[in-house]
Amino acid sequence: MGNIGGDVGHAIRCKEKNDLGGAQRAFGCASELFGLTLSDPRWLNMPHRLREIRTAQEVVYDFLFGENQYNETGEKLMKYFDEFALAARKDK
Repeated sequence: MGNIGGDVGHAIRCKEKNDLGGAQRAFGCASELFGLTLSDPRWLNMPHRLREIRTAQEVVYDFLFGENQYNETGEKLMKYFDEFALAARKDK
């Protein structure tokens, strides 16, 4: 999820610059990582984790390209993903 956050951050920065094409490309990369994460067999016995990953993908897409029905901000999204990156660093 921390790696996904890098692409999400790039998409957010592109959105802030009104670069829709850049945001779409960056979200495409993030979507690929979301898909790989969802297909990881470690999550098969953890449906709550799968649900969180799917929800995170939906919320990011809605923020970038939808009506922002979840009332997210780029700052809040990045804080969410940054927590995963920080946790990964602590494990090393």
